[in-house]
Amino acid sequence: MDILIKKRTKRGLIILLAFGAAAAGTLWFYLKPYTPEGQAESALISGRGILVERNDNWISFEPSTASGTGIIFYPGDLVEAEAYAPLARRLAAAGHPVYIARMPLNLAVTRSDAAEDIIRVHPKLSFVLGGHSLGGVMASRFAASHPDELAGVFFLASYPDAKGSLKSTTLAALSVLGTEDKVLDRKKYLEGRAYLPDNTVYYSLEGGNHAQFGSYGSQKGDGEATISEDQQQAETVRALLDWMNNLR
Repeated sequence: MDILIKKRTKRGLIILLAFGAAAAGTLWFYLKPYTPEGQAESALISGRGILVERNDNWISFEPSTASGTGIIFYPGDLVEAEAYAPLARRLAAAGHPVYIARMPLNLAVTRSDAAEDIIRVHPKLSFVLGGHSLGGVMASRFAASHPDELAGVFFLASYPDAKGSLKSTTLAALSVLGTEDKVLDRKKYLEGRAYLPDNTVYYSLEGGNHAQFGSYGSQKGDGEATISEDQQQAETVRALLDWMNNLR
């Protein structure tokens, strides 16, 4: 009898372990992140007047002579923070300190208040907050509950939802969208416009797609961009700089 119980217990443990391994494998498959490509890795090296530092909570790009508003950036879901280094470096080169928030599991929904610590550690800076894709959705939620701590909110292939409505705030807003973006949920994007302030600036990026706001390669389901990643990011930076210049 004892032998039978031991056999059944052992069999149960084997089944449990097998189930756990399968569940872990499935979780890894669905949470496998988009990783930075070569251009992003190069942008993470300090030099040419920009100090790049990394900690557990964010990546900072500090220009030697800061002359503009600070920028806090929330990555798109399942995209590693480092993948936005080229975009951040371009903005820092224009005099704006940039802070890319790190998200647990690379999911912005796990830490929508990431901007809070960055703002607290840099009390002398004024900030705009924004993000890519669902990172922008989470950024709008923080902005909606902390409007006095920000000067504006920007959305790259993104939109606010009801919880992140900025309609009743005095915040400035910018929305940048590529014409070849096939990842963005257009229905939710159009619905989200109802939650944006009346002063929102809309910028249509001709030939741009969803993934090229970062530097992590192609994204499943995305459209084929007719401009290069470099050009898409350069145009995005110009749109952001023009918008921020009008905040002053």
